[in-house]
Amino acid sequence: MTDHLLLFAAMGVVTYLPRWIPLYLLAGRRLPGIWVEWLELIPPAILSALIAPALLTAGSPRHFDFLTPEFLVALPTFAVAWKTRSLAVTVLTGMFLYWLAGLYLCQG
Repeated sequence: MTDHLLLFAAMGVVTYLPRWIPLYLLAGRRLPGIWVEWLELIPPAILSALIAPALLTAGSPRHFDFLTPEFLVALPTFAVAWKTRSLAVTVLTGMFLYWLAGLYLCQG
C-alpha cells in the first residue's frame, strides 16, 4: 500500500513540475515577440499531428488512403469551420456528415 502511495506521489510530482517551473520562472515577464508567435503555433501543430494520421492513413500496416470516410467528411467540415468560425456548427456538421458517410459509404 505504501509503495502505491509513493508511486502516485512521484507520478504527481513528475507531472506537476514540468508545468509549474516555466510558469514560476516566466510569471510577470514579457516574452520577446518571436517567442509569443512561436508559442501560438504549438496548439495547431499538436492538433494536426493528432488528426492527420487518422484522416490520411488506413489499414495495417498503415498506408495513405485519401478515400476514407473520415477524410471525405473532414473536407466539407473544415470548409464549414473556416466559413462559420463556430465550434458548435462545425461539430454538428462533422457529426452529421460522418453519420451520412456511415449510411452510404460504408455499406458492404
